[in-house]
Amino acid sequence: MAGYQPKNEAKLTLEIRTKSVEQTLVPLVTQITTLVNHKERPKLSEKQQRALERVGIAVSSAVDRFVSVGQSIAEENIDIKADMCLACHDARIAGTTIQRLTSCYPSHDESLSVAADKTAMVRAARQLLSAITKVLLLADRIVVKQLLLSKDKVLLSLARVEEVNNFTDFVNAFSQFGKDMVELAHLSGDRQNDLKSDKHRAQMGSARAILEKSTMMLLLSCKTCLRHPDCSSARHTRQGVFSMIRQAQELIQHVVLQGGPEENRSERGPVLNGDSGIGLVSSHPTASKAFSDFEDQIDMTRVTMIGPAVEDRLLSAFENVKETVEEFTDSYYTSHESREKIVQLSDNLRDDLQNMLLLGQNLVALSNSFKYFFLKIYIFLKGIFLFKFDNYIYNIPLLLLATAMSQASDLFRQNDDEGLLKALRMAGLAGDLGRVEELTVKFSEHQEQLEEVCKLFRHMATTEPLIITAEHNESFLHCLGPLILYAAHTLAQHPDSKIARENLEVFSDAWEGQINDLSILVKEVNDVCQGRGDKLVYLSLPRPGEQAKIAKLGLEMKLITSETEAEADKWEEPDNAVVKRAKNMSSMAFSMYLFTRGEGPLRTTHDLFVQAQFFAQEGNKLYSTIQNFAQRVPSCPQKEELLMYLERIPLCCHQLLTTLKSSTFGKTATFNKVDSAIQETKNLMNIVAKVVTTCFVCATKYNIDYRCSPTPSTGNQISSRWASGQRYDLRSSGSDTESVVGSSGHGEGRRSSGQSEGIYRSSSITKPLSNLDKTG
Repeated sequence: MAGYQPKNEAKLTLEIRTKSVEQTLVPLVTQITTLVNHKERPKLSEKQQRALERVGIAVSSAVDRFVSVGQSIAEENIDIKADMCLACHDARIAGTTIQRLTSCYPSHDESLSVAADKTAMVRAARQLLSAITKVLLLADRIVVKQLLLSKDKVLLSLARVEEVNNFTDFVNAFSQFGKDMVELAHLSGDRQNDLKSDKHRAQMGSARAILEKSTMMLLLSCKTCLRHPDCSSARHTRQGVFSMIRQAQELIQHVVLQGGPEENRSERGPVLNGDSGIGLVSSHPTASKAFSDFEDQIDMTRVTMIGPAVEDRLLSAFENVKETVEEFTDSYYTSHESREKIVQLSDNLRDDLQNMLLLGQNLVALSNSFKYFFLKIYIFLKGIFLFKFDNYIYNIPLLLLATAMSQASDLFRQNDDEGLLKALRMAGLAGDLGRVEELTVKFSEHQEQLEEVCKLFRHMATTEPLIITAEHNESFLHCLGPLILYAAHTLAQHPDSKIARENLEVFSDAWEGQINDLSILVKEVNDVCQGRGDKLVYLSLPRPGEQAKIAKLGLEMKLITSETEAEADKWEEPDNAVVKRAKNMSSMAFSMYLFTRGEGPLRTTHDLFVQAQFFAQEGNKLYSTIQNFAQRVPSCPQKEELLMYLERIPLCCHQLLTTLKSSTFGKTATFNKVDSAIQETKNLMNIVAKVVTTCFVCATKYNIDYRCSPTPSTGNQISSRWASGQRYDLRSSGSDTESVVGSSGHGEGRRSSGQSEGIYRSSSITKPLSNLDKTG
């Protein structure tokens, strides 16, 4: 089900937008996956059947408790009561169905019954997940409703502040406004942390930053306006702050409602400036995005002929590149030398693109008898053009970044902000309106240059949060600059007014704080573009053109892990060291496979390398365990086969650990290391699958009591068991594993905190199961 139609609101989709809803569903998804997977098996042992029945009962009981909470929420919120009760009813029916299905077991030869049983289980599972998700999303509506009500309270108290015309009423009104703002700050902060989307979190952060900075400016601007009611510049200052606060409130509503239905958005007016929605006049694609899209189109031509459709896409992508590059060349503050270099490279790119397209057109125009002879020449020439395009795609963005950095460096080096603000303050205190007018021109020119820098760094930003931060800086400076000048005019008209002086100071402090934020943005964008980002970002694989090989290896490894699991499941009593160790390694390898898909608990290449290190260590432990098992197998061909496979395990473990210890620098070296780590892991899993099969044959043929396999007698070495539900914080001191930082993947470094989230490792398997249950 994609969604359903509530009684009195727009269509509710089942898209999950918050972490809390997602995390609530994870345990349920895990249990349902267990049930569905077991239904695939035609034969279950009595122990497995009992366990499956217990899971079904647990799911049904959990659904009942969950539904009770949902129904209590429905009673307290009449607007969602009908929809909530319907979703709770569907969830209860699905839970009951699952419990009934888990209590019925077909015999091993009833294949048709097995298929029907599995189909019914899948259908019930889907119904349950759909119903539970609806309940959670309806409950989330209550949170959204509280936040929007809080926002409306702030707007109402803000209107009261705007209406007062004496200090006594102002103090009361502003006090209420402050209380409402505190409540909104808490609710919006919680919502910001709960949002899954990086873009929406950044948008909410921008809105909250504006509200935080505007509160003190509102206090002083209102006091100044009350003290000097006939001063037009004071009124303009106060009105500007009101506008910023209301604009930030609209952005909060936009984020909370995820933009709302498109048909309603036009009634409120357009949400401008693309990503941030904070009120700039125009919206354009960024240069980084334009070059990325152009590169994707170039990559497509490597494996296809240049026909009319490909030509249209290439020309469209190039037009976007040209449009964004012109933002740099048209900038008044770009040096003549940089402008000439950018224009020259852009012209060369255009000419080479036209020549490559002409080459494709000529090939199409040739008759079939000549095409064969011309094809080799075509492939050779196209390869030359593609090589040139790779250079353009690398060099032009570097030149654009250098241009942006040059403008930013000039601004920060001159430090005109401090001098201009001080001069405005001194002119105001002296009552020199003429000097204030003169400084107004200089300050406006300086503000324009700052906004230009923000625009250029927005173009260079490669992540949505950085793009939104750049837009936030540009928008806030654009709104704040005129207010500072109005405040300076007010002070010049009333040089003896303490409130007017404090008013200018608070706006000046806000400006200096924003300049500091801009310097941080410049550093972050430059670091990310240069591959020196300090923050670890989600980085699984390079672009699609590079990831094909690793993705293929990942899929092969996934199939091998499935084979290992299937071999391990053949053992009637799986509670033994051989099976446990094999399943440990299978789980680790499966998490590495998920990494190749950009999924799972491993977030960065650092996490992948740490996981691979544990995998190799577990392989050495498996070797010791099977050595002891092999000693109990009499001489036979199967034992010789087992020992042959066994000898290869330490070698594979050593090769994997050697790969992990190799130092790397740069994107290419890092992903070669990822490729090698996945390959070595796959090779080792291949051997593990064969070892498990051979062990099972030996144990069955010679009636070996494998349930009590002795632990390795290696001094203080302790066998360990994979705890798939547990996560451990790992200290990486002394580790040679690296993590790629920055979205471009050009650099690596150890985690300074030493913490690795989502890495799985083993715990003891030598303890009795009862002790394991107690210790977790």
